[in-house]
Amino acid sequence: MRIALLSPAIAIALVSCSGKKGEGTIVLTGSSTVAPLVADAAVRFEKQFPGRKVEVQTGGSSRGIADALNGRTTFGMISRELKPDEAALTAHRIALDGVGVIVHRDNAVTNFTREDLINIYTGKISNWKMLRGKDAPITVANKAEGRATLEVFLEYTGLDSADIVASVVVGENQQAIKTVVADPNAIAYVSIGAAASEAAAGTAVKLANCDGIAPTAENVAAGKFPIMRPLQLVTQGEIPAPAREFLEFLTAPANRDLIEAHLYVPITE
Repeated sequence: MRIALLSPAIAIALVSCSGKKGEGTIVLTGSSTVAPLVADAAVRFEKQFPGRKVEVQTGGSSRGIADALNGRTTFGMISRELKPDEAALTAHRIALDGVGVIVHRDNAVTNFTREDLINIYTGKISNWKMLRGKDAPITVANKAEGRATLEVFLEYTGLDSADIVASVVVGENQQAIKTVVADPNAIAYVSIGAAASEAAAGTAVKLANCDGIAPTAENVAAGKFPIMRPLQLVTQGEIPAPAREFLEFLTAPANRDLIEAHLYVPITE
């Protein structure tokens, strides 16, 4: 199994080649939220099915969509719903996740309302003291265009990309987390599962409540958390037999522990 975090141009070139490999090779590209889960599943899959090869590359949900539509990948990985103009694709839901707001572990602010986030991301709130925090300017980290997390955040806030006044633009979840860790005055929004895993490992980041609701897997599963999205694999046309084996493996009850280990919510009938 191989997981690579590459620039879109380089990664697409690699997939164009790797997609032509033998029938046993399964290629997945797209969402950086979905990729770590799929990579862990791929390790277990390759052990149980000798001869099968799985390659995982990130680049954002928009890349997963484009690669699936253009036949460059076996599965596109996305962390949002399909749009009407993507109806040529079939979505296979593998888990649920929430999008949570993160700040530095030492930040005194523990809750944000929807209105708070709108005002922060449009520049109307520019200092933490306006939210009963310390007297320090807020470093606003926003997600890059093409990232599903950005689209989910915009849908929740009702903002347009042009409305956002950002100090820094980030791509992968890890880049957003590192930005907050390096700057105690930063704020960002990322996958709840990714942030919770980092916080549990001792990383100096914390998830804040949103509208008074704690960003937990339990609240996501119960439909209580206000910013939620599905984690999905997308395909176009008939799925090759090895790929179908991997999809069934990933969603099998026996491998539910992998989903839970990433603090995502498994899909239940």
